[in-house]
Amino acid sequence: MPKEIKIGERKIGEGNPAYVIAEIGINHNGDVGIAKDMILSAKETGADAVKLQKRTPELCVPKEQRDIMRETPWGYITYMEYREKVEFGEDQYKEIDHYCKEIGIDWFVSVWDESAIDFMEPFDPVCYKLPSASLTDHSLLKKVRATGRPMIISTGMSTPEQIDAAVKVIGTEDLVILHSTSAYPCDPEELNLRVIVTLKQKYDCPIGYSGHEVGLIPSVISVGLGASVVERHFTLDRAMWGGDQAASVEPGGFRRLVKYIRVTEISLGDGVKRVYDSEKSSMKKLRRYL
Repeated sequence: MPKEIKIGERKIGEGNPAYVIAEIGINHNGDVGIAKDMILSAKETGADAVKLQKRTPELCVPKEQRDIMRETPWGYITYMEYREKVEFGEDQYKEIDHYCKEIGIDWFVSVWDESAIDFMEPFDPVCYKLPSASLTDHSLLKKVRATGRPMIISTGMSTPEQIDAAVKVIGTEDLVILHSTSAYPCDPEELNLRVIVTLKQKYDCPIGYSGHEVGLIPSVISVGLGASVVERHFTLDRAMWGGDQAASVEPGGFRRLVKYIRVTEISLGDGVKRVYDSEKSSMKKLRRYL
């Protein structure tokens, strides 16, 4: 049976077009206007969904890091103050929810703590994403699974044993597993795209790719290796302030990425060798018959 699930109105898995996610993350720098500009731009590039992040700073920021001073667009402030400034609250997410529905694009978030799930549930998200850093947080995995919504998990910085343990906790129903390497940006020799094939052989669910490389080629190749979901960080301008901007793709590049993925899907075909009608004139002119 095909490994297939449904996210929103889209079927995800073998035989379906790759589900392309533009990861906004916190590249909006706490500005809902910038976030909406990014959402519209992602829609125009052909992305199927946008993803943001939701954390509860007092739960996610270690105590020893809270008072570390940092240069930010808001001045020289503590890391805790910075984390609070880039988090959207209920009003901002209502605005984002309304806007995504208005222009017709799926949206969801990576949840970093259990309170974030409680916060997001009233928005009826199409799915939840678990970031690589949370793969070993089994309590968080269980709480997301209890919502009954589709789950996407990333596997960066994780061993095969840790991935197995996570899958044992949540099962493979309504699950997508993304291969990823958590380096920003990631060197090509550490992308290890063949892990996509390894994961496809091992787990009975759709497998995808979350890329942090510079450029587009590896993300396109991931589809040739069987990725049903492709996620890339998205930005309006890589020169914007923020730690994820350098590993992000600008609108022109994202548009090309979606185009190359769709061409790749068509080009892969069905694996059955045949002579096409378009070849017959060449065959008539060029082939020698003995």
